[in-house]
Amino acid sequence: MNSEIHLVWKELLADISTSVALWQFAIIGLSCGLAWAINGALRAYVMQNAPENWKLGIGGIKRVLFPLSTLIFIQLGKMVLTHWQHTSMLHLASTLLLAMAVIRLAVYAMRYIIAPGGLLKTLENSISGLIWIVLALHLSGLLPQLFQILEDVKFKVGKHPVDLLLILQAILTIVVTIFIALWFSRVIENKVMRAEHVNVNVRVVLTKLLRMFLLFVAVMIALSAVGLDLTLLSVFGGALGVGLGFGLQRIASNYISGFIILLDKSMQIGDIVTVDKHYGVVNDLRSRYMVLAKSDGTHAIIPNEALIINTVINHSLLEHKGRVQINLTISHNNNLELAIKLMHDEAMQQDRVLMKPAPEVLVRGLTEHGVDLALGVWVMNPEVGNAALQSSLYLAVWKVLDTNGITFAKAEVKLLEI
Repeated sequence: MNSEIHLVWKELLADISTSVALWQFAIIGLSCGLAWAINGALRAYVMQNAPENWKLGIGGIKRVLFPLSTLIFIQLGKMVLTHWQHTSMLHLASTLLLAMAVIRLAVYAMRYIIAPGGLLKTLENSISGLIWIVLALHLSGLLPQLFQILEDVKFKVGKHPVDLLLILQAILTIVVTIFIALWFSRVIENKVMRAEHVNVNVRVVLTKLLRMFLLFVAVMIALSAVGLDLTLLSVFGGALGVGLGFGLQRIASNYISGFIILLDKSMQIGDIVTVDKHYGVVNDLRSRYMVLAKSDGTHAIIPNEALIINTVINHSLLEHKGRVQINLTISHNNNLELAIKLMHDEAMQQDRVLMKPAPEVLVRGLTEHGVDLALGVWVMNPEVGNAALQSSLYLAVWKVLDTNGITFAKAEVKLLEI
């Protein structure tokens, strides 16, 4: 067992039933109370007065404020008590509080990087459990012995001697650096995506390129930090190139197509498009696929390669508006010109209907049942939906025609987007 840890446990067992332990318990309790009061006061003040762009940093501080402030007060008490008695209990409390702060900060950063779900919960539990296990091994004095056992397990990779401890250090270092790179890229991504003066496609491309670059740099730094020769990656790079050329060519094609779509501005988030049999609003543009939100509430995942090789109808490429049309048939014995005027005037009263192009009422045909009429209007932001507008138009037209004695032969609903 580590001599320092052994001494701490020896002093703790000797002092547990004496006044020495009571003084340490009192300092721990007083430190927790002061930290709790300070934490509450600072949280209330900061949330009321802090700028919006400070919220991310404040969120991390709130997570670790209580354990760190408690740790500071315990350390101050330890500095005072150490002149008269043992402080082994305060030493253990400080170690536990430091572990708590690390866990809280790691979990907060993880929630900022990964979307809520099962994966996030699993990672949170894994990180917390790993930190507590390492702490338990440290306090029990078994950690140095475990390191020695791992270091004794040696083998060779080519001409390079490698031990199990080095591999675990490399994995841990890579995970930590990738974690930091993802967190940093998410911070920059949020700032870039709020830059409204920059085209949305350019913003998406910049964030994706930045994330790839930071991940590459993180892996390089991690491998160099553990002393691995980076020239060993040349073999891996050659194998990866062969894999991309054969087995992964479709995946590579989708990624390249995604960047082409983002850069040529033929499609943007919010556009209304028709791809094959799918009609809807572009909800998201990913590196490998596009998410299309359809009018029935479903989402179509369309590979980027399909957007390059197939014809895509972009209904809002030049003007972000759509056309809504309702059809109805009035009886032959009605005043046709009056019906057309009444329908046109009612359409002009709708909030979403544009004045330019103006609403128009067309005679579609004469049948044995009556006169077929079509009322067409143009609206902005058609991705909001047209069902409510159609219903409002039908209700308004029915009321005004019924008031003026114009009767219907039949009615049907049809929506056309141009």
